[in-house]
Amino acid sequence: MNLILETNRLLLRPLELSDAEAMFEMDNNPNVHTYLWQSPTQDINETIKIIEMVQMQYVANKIGRFATILKETGEFIGWTGIKFVNDHIENGNTNFYDYGYRLNENFWNKGYATEASIAWLDYGFNQMNIDKMHAYTHAQNGASNHVLQKVGFQFMEDYPDNESVIWKWWMMENV
Repeated sequence: MNLILETNRLLLRPLELSDAEAMFEMDNNPNVHTYLWQSPTQDINETIKIIEMVQMQYVANKIGRFATILKETGEFIGWTGIKFVNDHIENGNTNFYDYGYRLNENFWNKGYATEASIAWLDYGFNQMNIDKMHAYTHAQNGASNHVLQKVGFQFMEDYPDNESVIWKWWMMENV
């Protein structure tokens, strides 16, 4: 996949195996997993498998999560992007476009999630012509819930997962 998006401070490009070490560092951090099932990655080989899976999604769905790079330093700060969810059911839904992101803790509270979100929503609605974009967040993840609301997502409902953890379901329509 050769798509690259740029914002003022960020470069959004397909994940590469060379991102594995920085992505593992992020996903190995328990703080990053506070609202993500409390299961930090324990082995870099898990990260490599995730990158390979995402690369297969690029081929199958023409979109997926992208490496998010700080232009000023070239650092991998996390991933952001649109995923076509067809591999599981979420809140009774499958075959939908989902917006999501995960940033390394060192890059929280700097506006990067909002900046990337605006770029991805513009791309999804204006280049991919997506009708509806969804997102879901842990109900207690105030920072992510705030970002989604700030960029225009509408809160739809709370719902429990299989372990009775409450999540928030968000939607934005292409108008």
